[in-house]
This record gives sequence, structure tokens and C-alpha cells, in this order.
Amino acid sequence: MAKKRKKTSKVTNDNEVVTQGSTTGGSKYVLVDFENVQPKNLELLKEHPFRVLVFIGANQTKFPRHFVVAMQALGEQADYVEIAGSGPNALDFHIAYYVGELAAKEPDAHFHIVSKDRGFDPLIQHLKGRKIRIRRETDLAEIPELRIPDTTSRDEQIDAIVRNLRQRGHSRPRKVRTLQNTINTLFTKKLEQEELDAIIEELKKRNLIVVKQNNVSYRLKR
Repeated sequence: MAKKRKKTSKVTNDNEVVTQGSTTGGSKYVLVDFENVQPKNLELLKEHPFRVLVFIGANQTKFPRHFVVAMQALGEQADYVEIAGSGPNALDFHIAYYVGELAAKEPDAHFHIVSKDRGFDPLIQHLKGRKIRIRRETDLAEIPELRIPDTTSRDEQIDAIVRNLRQRGHSRPRKVRTLQNTINTLFTKKLEQEELDAIIEELKKRNLIVVKQNNVSYRLKR
């Protein structure tokens, strides 16, 4: 059904998925629809106990360098699942199959499908009705466990925002509004506009960004 590329031994062949850890431990899985979303912030998962499966189409032969490096850094935490065939929704069906197989083995597991394809939503609603913990996000930063808590101090907020922006590399927002939207996705609770404005001003005050005519440039020294 699917071919696995080199990464770890967790996906052992075309049909069998070997789960990580206890079947009662509530494992957390991230399944990336790489035909639909190419994450630029995979590093966000490094300090979290997620098992990452990246589903790639048969015709996908080029991968951004930053993504490959980030996958390598995740080590045995991450793997590729290469789809042997092609066709409409072929990759989506593979993701659905893997969710079903994993959920049967680990009923307490949590699943995050990273895709902009709303075609997953009816399946997700059905699975939720069967008590399977599953969500769809369009960006890794939307995963609740990766968001910044509302109780975090301003210094911690700025540190987390800067860390995320560094990980984005050349894909950092170039407009103030886009930057504010990006920042908003990092928090567990949607921020008010005055709070977003205050964060932008703090970033400017710390000389981490420069804003000219609504354009943003960065000075994010490591």
C-alpha cells in the first residue's frame, strides 16, 4: 500500500505500523499531508513526545533542505511514508488507513492530521463520534500542546515568538498584519488587537524587528 523511505524502523513494511510505547500511554501522532502542506516549522516538535509520519506522493522527488534537516534532527521520532501509486486523494486514503490501524492498536492515542484539505473533516467527525482523539490543523503551530500558555510572562512570550520566527527561516512574515496573524496562532487563546500591537512594539523596542511602511525585516541573532 505504501513504501517507506529511510528513517526509522517504526513503519516496518507496506502495511504494518509498529506503535511506539505502551498501548495505554496515550501516544501522540502527527500525520503530515506533504502534498498539501510542507511544514516550515518542524523544529517545534523536537522537544515534544510526538510520533511524526510524513506522507509523500509517488511523484514528490524534491524536498526543502530545511525540512530534511529538521526531519533528521527528530531522529526515531519521525518517519516518511511514501505512497507507491497516484490518483485523486490517494495520499488522503493512506493517511486514513494509518489512522485507523493505529487507533485500533492504541485507542488512547491522539492524532493530528496536518493538512489544508477539508475533505478530512467528515472522517474526523466520524472518528470523534467513536471516541478517537483526532484533529486537523493547517499548521504545526496550531497543535494545542505547542501553543504558548495564556499565563506566560511577556519575556517568555517574546522568547517563544522569536524561537518560532527563527525556525521559519526565509518564510518569516514580511508584513505587520501577517506577522500578527502568525503570532496569534502560537497562543492557546486568541489575542486582542491591542495585545498584538503591544507585542509588535516590544519586538521593535528590543530591536528584533524593524518595521518600515508596514514591511517587516528581522534581526534575530542566535
